[in-house]
Amino acid sequence: MIRINQQLELADDELEWQFMRASGPGGQHVNKTSTAVQLVLDIRGSSLPDWLKQRLLSKADHRITQSGKILIKCQQSRSQEQNREQALAQLIQLLAAASVQQKKRTATKPTFGSKQRRLAQKKQRGATKALRQGKPQLDY
Repeated sequence: MIRINQQLELADDELEWQFMRASGPGGQHVNKTSTAVQLVLDIRGSSLPDWLKQRLLSKADHRITQSGKILIKCQQSRSQEQNREQALAQLIQLLAAASVQQKKRTATKPTFGSKQRRLAQKKQRGATKALRQGKPQLDY
């Protein structure tokens, strides 16, 4: 079981791992070892709660496909095991971020004192600008 947070867990058999050769620099090692990892999770077929499935499917993330699968590819490390750990960490981070419920905002009004301070500031600023409009007084 993979623990996402205190309420959510994901079974290991729901994850599909695919291994392939990594791209980029690395010489012969890159050409003969399958160290790149692709983690696939089918959102609709998972044991996640329905509200989390809906939130994930409506999320605008490049790792979530139109068919409802999460694809995470990791090839930073030369080790397959480290790439697996990084891909799993990315999945846990994605699911944890989607499971956070936003607090409902309660509408508030400005206080009487804050209104008075704002108006006093506006009057002060207006008075400063009004002083600039007058012609200078010449004293002889």
